[in-house]
Amino acid sequence: MQPTLSADLHTPYSLPSTTAADFQRDGFVKLPRVLEPTVLEALEPDITDKVRQFNTTSDVPVEERSTLQKVFLHVGNLVRGSQAARDIVFSQRLARIAAELLGTDSVRLFADQALYKEPGGAITPWHADQYYWPLDSDRVCTVWIPLQETPLEMGPLSFARGSHRFEFGRDLPISENSEQLLQEELERMQFETVQEPFALGDASFHLGWTFHRAGQNGSDTARRVMTVIYLDAGTRVTPEVGEHEQAQLDILMPGTEPGERPDGPANPLLYPL
Repeated sequence: MQPTLSADLHTPYSLPSTTAADFQRDGFVKLPRVLEPTVLEALEPDITDKVRQFNTTSDVPVEERSTLQKVFLHVGNLVRGSQAARDIVFSQRLARIAAELLGTDSVRLFADQALYKEPGGAITPWHADQYYWPLDSDRVCTVWIPLQETPLEMGPLSFARGSHRFEFGRDLPISENSEQLLQEELERMQFETVQEPFALGDASFHLGWTFHRAGQNGSDTARRVMTVIYLDAGTRVTPEVGEHEQAQLDILMPGTEPGERPDGPANPLLYPL
């Protein structure tokens, strides 16, 4: 990686004075120019190449795909096979923002994922990510980084403002059912839905219990997104792990037992190094 890219990925980003409070109130925040467009333009080809190489969905006929497979191409653990993904995952700028938003001194890696929504890709139903995670804390957040300019027609994320405090629907896996039930209940409870286009370099951060969705990709270009999920470094696995959480424990925190802190090689400290 070129020295200028390294500097852009690791120099501090100045959060406005109210941003951390806004994040705690709303459960999400969208920030402008978190990364320089030239940095993302340099990193995107390698990430896209690895998504094409490692995904297992693109050759499956649409009618045979699961709900999630119809939504996007999902490739996790790119940090192990893509230098560009690794550069993003170990970005001190991003990890420091996550720590400041979560109100913690240090964060570790929980997961990295590339989410590529193909042209015509279906909606991402309403859901909360933390349904799948056997964690004893809500101090978990995801950074969502589009690798291209993302107008509304490409289906950027929509957030239900303040829904991280809303307990209805926390038992729902992402599905057509979660889309219908949560849409109805969030409207009934008058949660504001916030959806905005993303310029290249913009990024959003959201908590694990924040309900969110994304629209269909109505463009003729894949919506390419890289994500990193951060844990408060003191977070532990819950004493009891549900059946719907076991796969995430096995994949994302290998070797970690219930009640333990995931501090093995798969979950390194990201900030401070």
